[in-house]
Amino acid sequence: MRFASLGSGSKGNALIVDAGETKVLLDCGFSTRAATTRLARLGAAPADLNAIVVTHEHADHVGGVFAFARRHQLTVYLTHGTHAVAARGQTCLPECRLIDGHTPFAIGALEVQPFPVPHDAREPVQYAFSDGRHRLGVLTDSGCITPHIVEVLRACDALVLECNHDQALLAASRYPPALKQRIAGRFGHLENDQAATLLRQVDTQRLQHLVAAHLSQENNRPELAVKALASALDCSDDWIGVADQEGGFGWRQLI
Repeated sequence: MRFASLGSGSKGNALIVDAGETKVLLDCGFSTRAATTRLARLGAAPADLNAIVVTHEHADHVGGVFAFARRHQLTVYLTHGTHAVAARGQTCLPECRLIDGHTPFAIGALEVQPFPVPHDAREPVQYAFSDGRHRLGVLTDSGCITPHIVEVLRACDALVLECNHDQALLAASRYPPALKQRIAGRFGHLENDQAATLLRQVDTQRLQHLVAAHLSQENNRPELAVKALASALDCSDDWIGVADQEGGFGWRQLI
């Protein structure tokens, strides 16, 4: 199993998980043309994909999902709450399958485990993916860490983990107070130290890859996110990956 990011940040998110004959896109916050171009940079194409799974209805995650899925005849998996909000105003939807946020399901060779997260959306989830040998956990767009999140991510071979902001940078930013409170609140986004705290609560013995994701371009710096995660793992800074808005990150193989 391997995985890569098409881009990560407030202007668009998408991640591809590849288990051989099964390839799944997680979110698509890019236009169909941009998503296709970003896939091509990874040596992939829309025709390679089997489905799209969606975390929540915010535009940087779902903005391109329905158009891309219609164009390439892909099934979209999402919660009832996300579907109810995201489908508003859509005149023609692709095939959608409503999922329970606590119940795993299969897409080809992949077992997909959704799990609820605290975020200011209708019914948001994040996902863990397994091919039977390896497990990839993805956690972004969560305002805080819950015991259930810890349980789901307890023993992964790879983690893509939100490091949205640095607390001091957010406090000093030009953002209005209400927006600062939203971002830093229990239904906002994880900051660097919260992500590090999660790492200290899970079993990282199997961890082959750790990537900081969904970094705010205004309220974080890659080196701050890396320092926090490396400190939690007691590893060198260069072992930590960072997903950026323009390039995401390249393929990472689980062995």
